Amino acid sequence: MTAADLIAFEKRVIEAFTEKRVMGPVHLSGGNEQTLIEIFKDVHLDDYVFSTYRSHFHALLHGVPEEWLFTEILEGRSMNIFSVEHRFVTSAIVGGCLSQAVGVAAALKRKGEPRKVWCFVGDMCETTGAF
Repeated sequence: MTAADLIAFEKRVIEAFTEKRVMGPVHLSGGNEQTLIEIFKDVHLDDYVFSTYRSHFHALLHGVPEEWLFTEILEGRSMNIFSVEHRFVTSAIVGGCLSQAVGVAAALKRKGEPRKVWCFVGDMCETTGAF
């Protein structure tokens, strides 16, 4: 997935939101495409990704199918994307995914699993107790 692909996806979301086809709020991620593309070169599909309410790019770069993600957004679940199959979890709560990510990482470590846990948080998260 390229920066242009990510930008095109969010333009599609903006269009749907403007047309009032999105049943809930959305938070866009424009401007960090290239940085995330570089980070996700190290994220394997078997790894777990935990993210914030600003997760569309994370989901797409982790292999979540574009049409499935778009449908979730249309149905008002933009800030609460969850896919067991893709090991992808988000939270609309600032810092809400931190304890889950730590728990999964601890379980993987105890089992000797080679998979990793990637946890993305926003700058506001550092002021929460979980952080």
